[in-house]
Amino acid sequence: MSGEISAIGAVILALLLAGYLGQQYLPPPKPRVIGLDLGTTFCSVGVFHPGSGEVEVIADKEGRKSIPSAVTFTNTTVLVGYEAVDVADKNPQNTIYDAKRFIGKIFSPDLLVQESSRYPFKVINNNGRAEFVITTNGTFTVTPEFIGSRLLLKMRKMAERQLDAPVHKAVISVPAEFDEKQRNDTVRAAELAGLEILRVINEPTAAAMAYGLHKVDVFNVLVVDLGGGTLDVSLLNKQGGMFLTRAMAGNSKLGGQDFSQRLLQYTTDRVRQEYGVPPTLKVDIHRLRQAVEAAKLNLTLHPSATISVPLHLHAHDDSAESSAPAKVLFQVVVTRQLFEELNEDLFQKILDPVETVLAEGHLEKDEVDEIVLVGGSTRIPRIRRLISEYFGKEPNTSVDPDLAVVTGVAIQAGIMGGSWPLQVSAIEIPNRHLQKTDLS
Repeated sequence: MSGEISAIGAVILALLLAGYLGQQYLPPPKPRVIGLDLGTTFCSVGVFHPGSGEVEVIADKEGRKSIPSAVTFTNTTVLVGYEAVDVADKNPQNTIYDAKRFIGKIFSPDLLVQESSRYPFKVINNNGRAEFVITTNGTFTVTPEFIGSRLLLKMRKMAERQLDAPVHKAVISVPAEFDEKQRNDTVRAAELAGLEILRVINEPTAAAMAYGLHKVDVFNVLVVDLGGGTLDVSLLNKQGGMFLTRAMAGNSKLGGQDFSQRLLQYTTDRVRQEYGVPPTLKVDIHRLRQAVEAAKLNLTLHPSATISVPLHLHAHDDSAESSAPAKVLFQVVVTRQLFEELNEDLFQKILDPVETVLAEGHLEKDEVDEIVLVGGSTRIPRIRRLISEYFGKEPNTSVDPDLAVVTGVAIQAGIMGGSWPLQVSAIEIPNRHLQKTDLS
């Protein structure tokens, strides 16, 4: 009997030794599942590496870890991401963006007209569902799911290039307020891109996982997600290894684009004051918009930024309309204080959904254990200061807000791929009766 026990012990020891040597000297296994963040303005893809235990957000060939959620149709090809943005001003009617706002929704004719009025491309109502009209090589329509599939295919190819292996499985994030139809259509977009979705995870839960809150002793988590076009606030309650969404609110018409627009309007007024006419050429407006966006980003780190743009301005005199435009170099210095003054009323609106979720969740401000920031616009110092002053404590800024959701989705992908210890997995408790409050 003792001989049998010794033999079993020797076998176990040999297996342990082989496993150790394998970990030390064999290449680590490649991730089998990718994590996808299909955002309204930007989207990203990430993987969890089982060998190192690290999450990698995969960059494109230029090293950018997010790509714009835009798709352009030309006479010869379909452009996605930055390539689409580069030609957007020259081909606005065939450049589709913000498709996530339309996916899976049923619209009345009047509501769809209202929703689509802000866009340069044409949106039609097909039995309550939005479709986008494309006018290259004839006229045809595409669905929001098709636009999503082109973005997801781009990210799938980015992952395959980085991993040097085919990718067929993924976990994807969606807003917490998405209903079953919106979730199903998001999954359908992924299937069109050749991906099998193993799990759909709420964006606030993904963000909480990115911050490691599924592993620490916290109970009430407030997630403020402020991106380019929308504000979403979610109140999560963690019970053991499970997240329960207690309340949601937001503003579907508030985001970084609105802050940029205020600065663009100020800059355009300065051009008019200095030269007597505003910029009218599409190329000038495009350059000015890009310079304003760059200045906004610089003001998150520096007290001032310079906007310098070459413009081609026509004389104000009607008799000179047909003459060649004058070439000028427009320059203006904008300060962080000015930027904050231009947007202070918009910044204050961020607190409205925060107060709503606390009231609906029956929670006091001091009962919130962690405040998590998601979305690039939460980098703005005034917004961080506003939230800090409201709660009387600093928000958690340990994770890049642009990449918080994709990092959490990649962790969940690691769990689904069997690469993550199951004891730290987070599970969502769906609340079918929960409705998002839109304060816009």
